[in-house]
Amino acid sequence: MADKVRQLRDASTSNADFLRLAGEISRFVAYEAFRDMPISPTTVDTPVLRGAPALRIDEQFVIVPILRAGLGMTPTVQEVLPHHRVCLVGLRRNEETLQPDVYLDGLPEHLEGAAVVLCDPMLATGGSLVCVLDMLRERGAGEITVLCLIAAQPGIDFVASRHPDVQIVAAALDAELTSSGYITPGLGDAGDRLFGPPVH
Repeated sequence: MADKVRQLRDASTSNADFLRLAGEISRFVAYEAFRDMPISPTTVDTPVLRGAPALRIDEQFVIVPILRAGLGMTPTVQEVLPHHRVCLVGLRRNEETLQPDVYLDGLPEHLEGAAVVLCDPMLATGGSLVCVLDMLRERGAGEITVLCLIAAQPGIDFVASRHPDVQIVAAALDAELTSSGYITPGLGDAGDRLFGPPVH
């Protein structure tokens, strides 16, 4: 996975290759996060044997990509967790305050203990993530797992101070943020690198 992260960081990587790499890395991260997930014994009819012993995933998940960059991780996470629904949350970062502004809230009013998977490629200051985690807790979410491509230590520390029970799994950990709150060395703006810059 380290070589894929290197390619993801490379400024010369095209949008198409960045999207492909984000998906490939997301699969590794999701497998790591859920490798101890409960599974149930069952049987399957193969072309050779009826009733062969097998295992299945029963747990239902709510997958929450933080727009827009989280969309680059979502299809692969959906493949890893077959029983799910997807609920979107859109945030913009205020470049002066570095605080998040919610522009789309697609979460159910009542989550009733549901297991939630947050897809947030870049965990920088942690402000956006804490905002969404607060929303999830207010609506009764159960166990929450955060999947990231790259996380910064200051962001992890901030999230842990506010939501110590949340599991964060990332492909790479960077030590610092720039004065503007961007991860360094990081990989730039994940949304722009996935989908191109927004048209104004």
